[in-house]
Amino acid sequence: MLNNIIDRIKLPFRKEKELYLSLYQIIGIIPHDISYYKTALLHKSVARRNAKGKPVNNERLEFLGDAILDAIVGDIVYEHFPGKREGFLTNTRSKIVQRDTLNRLAKEMGINQLILSNGHTSSHNSYLGGNAFEALVGALYLDHGYNACMKFMKKQVLGEMINIDKVAYKEVNFKSKLIEWSQKNKVKMEFKLIENQKDKQGSPTFHFQVIMEGLPCGEGHGYSKKESQQEASKLTLQRLRREPQFIDEVFSAKANRTKMEEEPVLNVPETSQDMNFMVASEAKVEKHENPFLTEVFDEKSSAADEEKTGKMESSVEPEAKESTDDFDLSDISHSKPFDREAIIAAAEAEAFEKG
Repeated sequence: MLNNIIDRIKLPFRKEKELYLSLYQIIGIIPHDISYYKTALLHKSVARRNAKGKPVNNERLEFLGDAILDAIVGDIVYEHFPGKREGFLTNTRSKIVQRDTLNRLAKEMGINQLILSNGHTSSHNSYLGGNAFEALVGALYLDHGYNACMKFMKKQVLGEMINIDKVAYKEVNFKSKLIEWSQKNKVKMEFKLIENQKDKQGSPTFHFQVIMEGLPCGEGHGYSKKESQQEASKLTLQRLRREPQFIDEVFSAKANRTKMEEEPVLNVPETSQDMNFMVASEAKVEKHENPFLTEVFDEKSSAADEEKTGKMESSVEPEAKESTDDFDLSDISHSKPFDREAIIAAAEAEAFEKG
């Protein structure tokens, strides 16, 4: 308390009086060590280095302020809503500390006007104000402690700018927003049920995950399908906004899917029918008698066959008989006695005549 009185007395004589007054209007307390707040308002796009040559910006204070903000808002929500379940408290806290809310607060409270950055970054970075707000909370914690941060949030933020009851019961349909985005961009999306169990009290719990173009996205837990899908949709939207690389992966998977759908199927089956059932299609194969085939007859069949052959020979015309006389096979028949010396003599005589 004494330090605050001393700081007020010194204020008119401060070298950077305007910065002190601006910060006092924002946080409701006069800064003691102005260097913390200067760093909190210094974006990394401005190349600043300390005496050791290391870069100086508000990223470290942003990290600290994020943690302090979660703890303080969680404390406030816990006290404000007695008897409410964890899921309700978590959703309420996330609505207050979400990036869009902090960006709006930074703009309304005049923090954006104090941020030191290059013009290109301030016009293209949508999280510039929200990041600076968190860094400012981190600076306030280092400068005045946890209680000063609690007082700032209760009086300056929740007391004047945010109605905590309206925020808590405001329904933000993240699922419908995600579905609308996916339909506009023609991205295939589904909600996959990962797990359905019961807690220790016997209440059913649901675990859903968003799948976009086959890629796993945000996951959500809740006591109803709606609650778990809402949480999964919210985390997916946050990832799409914060991770450009993830958006590239989604659209790359979409391009591969649409390419496969548009390409013709290879190895299309033929429409011509197999005609092997047609008789004409069968190849005519010449059949040759096997000269070495020996047929075996029994006594009964041979007598009948001789009778048939006799009748067939009688029906043959005389001209046919005369034609068979031209082919007399008696000379090569084995019915004549076999004379080996005569055959050799005849062959020698024939060879002598030709020579």
